[in-house]
Amino acid sequence: MTRLTSAVRGLVTALAALLAVTAASATARATTEPRAPKDFVALSTVDPTIVQEIRYFTPHNFVGERIDGYEQPICILTRPAAEALHEAQVQLLREGYTLKVYDCYRPQRAVDHFVRWAEDLDDQAMKGEFYPNVDKTRLFADGYIAEKSGHSRGSTMDLTIVRLPARPTRPYRRGQPLVPCYAPKTERFPDNSVDMGTGFDCFDTLAHTLDPRVQGEQRANRLLLKNTMESLGFVNLAEEWWHYTYKPEPYPDTYFDFPVSRKSLVNGG
Repeated sequence: MTRLTSAVRGLVTALAALLAVTAASATARATTEPRAPKDFVALSTVDPTIVQEIRYFTPHNFVGERIDGYEQPICILTRPAAEALHEAQVQLLREGYTLKVYDCYRPQRAVDHFVRWAEDLDDQAMKGEFYPNVDKTRLFADGYIAEKSGHSRGSTMDLTIVRLPARPTRPYRRGQPLVPCYAPKTERFPDNSVDMGTGFDCFDTLAHTLDPRVQGEQRANRLLLKNTMESLGFVNLAEEWWHYTYKPEPYPDTYFDFPVSRKSLVNGG
């Protein structure tokens, strides 16, 4: 055997060993990724008629980029919450509406992403739309950002109502001009939902569900959502017209961190 052959064989052996270690590390990461308890489901398997527009899978949110942990644009919930949401959908369909979810289960790593963003006072790229009247230094004190979220327990969702037939919403284009989330519906970012007075995730007191300044059709739309949801065991967060939690929660004290992906679910949902 020549010296060159020996050197080549040694190089191949070393490369194979490196690839084996890399593959083993990747496998270890894949096998250690947390998974959901068996009673978590993809909403589409319980009610495929509910529209899903998962904003944190896209850059159209207050951070301005896809949020950590959102591997697929799907709604995941505990089964009791999903089944109750189906009942709400049945009621609304009879009246010519459909529900649309913006967010459902949210992993802890996503909440951590929000916290890092909130602490970076230089990043104000999306201020013009989502928090035009709020100083970013106040996001924690005013309750817009927190280190824990009820979404991570699996029975909370952010949603709205869309009049049928549901027309698709124009996709968001990164870098497009921003309009305040409380501007008239015809001026703010297009959304196929009914007019709720503000857009989703609007960091402003006008987003409070029963803010007295919101009247007429906008108030009626909020009350239609509120009354429908509350009749089925959901509780609204008073500061956010879109935020509801199904009670009693199966996991009231557990904050999960499995990714938003069908792979996280038993039998894929």
